[in-house]
Amino acid sequence: MSGVSGSSPVGKHIYANLYGIDRELLFNEASLVRAIENTLRDEGIEPVEIKSWSFGGRKGGVSVIVLLEGAHLVIHTWAEYRYATLDVLVTGDYDPEKIFKKIVEILKPQSYRVGFTYRGEFLGERR
Repeated sequence: MSGVSGSSPVGKHIYANLYGIDRELLFNEASLVRAIENTLRDEGIEPVEIKSWSFGGRKGGVSVIVLLEGAHLVIHTWAEYRYATLDVLVTGDYDPEKIFKKIVEILKPQSYRVGFTYRGEFLGERR
C-alpha cells in the first residue's frame, strides 16, 4: 500500500475551553443556535444538520452539535461554572479561526484556552 505524502490535510481543527461567560448566555439554547447559524452563514458554510439540547438544574446548560460536510461544530455549556467548550473542525478552504473568533465575540468569555491541529495531515501514510 503506497502512501500519499506531502498532501494537504483533510481538515483544520480548533478546540477551546471558554471561561467566565455570562450564565444567561449559557442557558439560552435558541440564542446559541442562532449565533452559530449566523456565524456559519457569514463564512459561506451550509450546515447539513443542527441538533441542540437544553439541560436544566443546577449544572444545566446547552449542547449544540452542527454536522457539516465531513466536519462539525460543537459547543457544550455549563452555566454553573460559567464555562463552555467549543470545537470547530472544517475542511477545504474554510478558516476555523474566523469561526472561533466570531463565536468568542458573541460569548465574551473572560478568558479562554485554545488548541489547534490538522486532521488527516499525512493522508494515506502508515506509521
